Amino acid sequence: MPAAPSAPPRKAPVGTLYRGREGMWSWVAHRVTGVAIFFFLLVHVLDTSLVRLSPQDYNDVIGTYKNPIMGLGEAGLVAAIVFHAFNGIRIILVDFWAKGPKYQRVMLWIVLGLFVVTMAGFLPRHLMHVFGGE
Repeated sequence: MPAAPSAPPRKAPVGTLYRGREGMWSWVAHRVTGVAIFFFLLVHVLDTSLVRLSPQDYNDVIGTYKNPIMGLGEAGLVAAIVFHAFNGIRIILVDFWAKGPKYQRVMLWIVLGLFVVTMAGFLPRHLMHVFGGE
């Protein structure tokens, strides 16, 4: 009896949008920045609520934030918010614009360009303030 022909090798799923390229990394960065922003907001609400319990404790906590490490953390927070916002607009366009999936890679490069321009406008002044250059 002759052997049955073997099935052709399976190919990767067709039609997926990212497949490990730029879009996948944008997806990962969007989730990471979202989680970071969430935790910042949680801490912000908690430390701000101290003002109702004890204004002196509130002032003490806020005083601990006035150092260069927290200044760099603020820069990271702004970077996370800026990327998350611009990339969120890109995701909305990919989801709701008929040509969005076709141009998702181009839109990612636009997001990164806007991110760089925005951060270039923010960082010099912020870092001067953090490190006493004002």
